[in-house]
Amino acid sequence: QVQLVESGGGLVQAGGSLRLSCAASGRTFSSNAVGWFRQAPGKEREFVAYISRNGGVISSANSVRGRFTISRDNAKNTVYLQMNSLKPEDTAVYYCAAGSRPTTQQDYDFWGQGTQVTVSS
Repeated sequence: QVQLVESGGGLVQAGGSLRLSCAASGRTFSSNAVGWFRQAPGKEREFVAYISRNGGVISSANSVRGRFTISRDNAKNTVYLQMNSLKPEDTAVYYCAAGSRPTTQQDYDFWGQGTQVTVSS
């Protein structure tokens, strides 16, 4: 079992930066890949970024590529999402999720409660 807690959200002006953290409990965290997702009001939850168990494979959505960076520190049981050059359209609740071999959202076994990110224009 893995429990995930997101933090680091908040209100920021366009062009600013935030770093989200996803802290995990459980000894099996390092055996799980982690994804970040977001859901804006009235929209479906969408993929943001992915990092493999050892950090060797990383991917991100086209909408955030070049602005957001995902990383992980397995010694600290934490995954990060560094978000730079934020835009108002990045406003959403951000969730982290963990799974052993996820390929779709449905494959993620564990989800956090989410953290709100609001970008003002």
